[in-house]
Amino acid sequence: MNIHSFREYNNFMARNSDKKSHIIDAAIKVFAKKGFYNSKVADVAREAGIADGTIYLYFKNKDDLLISLFETKVDELLDTFKKALLAFKSAKDKLNEFIRLYFQLMEEQPDLAEVLQVELRQSSKFIKDYHPQKFFDFLNIIGDIIKEGQQSGEFDSTLSVNTTKLAIFGSIDELARQWILSFEHKFDLKQTANKVASIFIKGMSPVI
Repeated sequence: MNIHSFREYNNFMARNSDKKSHIIDAAIKVFAKKGFYNSKVADVAREAGIADGTIYLYFKNKDDLLISLFETKVDELLDTFKKALLAFKSAKDKLNEFIRLYFQLMEEQPDLAEVLQVELRQSSKFIKDYHPQKFFDFLNIIGDIIKEGQQSGEFDSTLSVNTTKLAIFGSIDELARQWILSFEHKFDLKQTANKVASIFIKGMSPVI
């Protein structure tokens, strides 16, 4: 492949990537507004300003679009969390920041939060057939913080890493879901983040 052809190929891939991202962003808006079950591929195409058939150049069907949406956005979240945690040295500070940032991102991106927290559960393909490796990667960020805290003496070394990381994620995930579903009286996510972080950090500290 010569330099000219290589540049054309890169430009082609970039355009494809941009179009795919545009479709995913449109899907987030549609799924959040109408619900995954009630949404049609044509609704996403209309929101994206493209022909229905264009969707099928990038995704097999609506479930495939949802799964691609999940993988793309969780990848972005993984990158955001990893970069943010680099600024902190202690495991306690990292866990506090993880929980704070989790709620902050939910609040800043309500449509995405709605899709990830509520609508994702409406896809039988996602629930039954899909192996969510990206989700496991996300959980492992918490697991790595716990391991680090155990090695530094900040957290109880007898704690099960797998059980504890699931307990932490399960707690913040359910609180975020309840916040999304609370249409009238939404609770303060910043205060909630501080309270939840305090509960887990105190509970995980070594018994002296």
